Amino acid sequence: MGTDSAASLADKLIDYIKINRVSTTELTDAYGKKGLLDLKMRPVSQGIRAVGKVFYAPSFFESNWFTHLLLQDCPAGHVVVVDGFECGDKAIFGSLVAKYALLYRQAAGIVVAGNVRDAQELIKQKYPIWSYGVTPIGCFNRESEMDKEYFESRKAYFDGGVILADDSGVVFIPKEDITEAFFRKVEFIELQESIWFDCIDRKKLSTFETVCLRKFVNDPAYRDDLAQF
Repeated sequence: MGTDSAASLADKLIDYIKINRVSTTELTDAYGKKGLLDLKMRPVSQGIRAVGKVFYAPSFFESNWFTHLLLQDCPAGHVVVVDGFECGDKAIFGSLVAKYALLYRQAAGIVVAGNVRDAQELIKQKYPIWSYGVTPIGCFNRESEMDKEYFESRKAYFDGGVILADDSGVVFIPKEDITEAFFRKVEFIELQESIWFDCIDRKKLSTFETVCLRKFVNDPAYRDDLAQF
């Protein structure tokens, strides 16, 4: 699959996730029970979600200089990924950077391998941000060095990939795994989820009968929908 087709398939996946409100649970099921970016990343506010391609904007050595610098080029609709490289427990940014990225750069969300600050404002605005936690002590604004090898490696890893984040966590699908076959798995999981709930709500089957015995497979009510897979 060429670069252009891979990019268009990523856009197709993003649109499908948005329209169908696909959850991280469903996406990881389609991905073989994997894809969690970082177990320590938790939503700052409840009820938030974000999906989009990745824009990588890390910070280095207790300074958020490069995050400020790189965010100037963040494309609209992307999810910003911020690594705190050798930043200790210091917050990478607070409400100022959050507002700039989400409002003025129109980022879809921000996921941070580190802490954030100004929690009261981030929660009040329900900004779509995931992080390790919160602290009032932030990084310095001084110019810093960059670990170029780390930056290039991580940037290449995230390039073209898709992130979906919600209350359950942050899921990342690398570009090489965004295939037609994977997209079909996402469609199937979405259909199966709807059928499962219909089985227990309307047909009054048990979860054992539904999930384990899969009694729905030969049910005429679902046969046509399942036949496409």
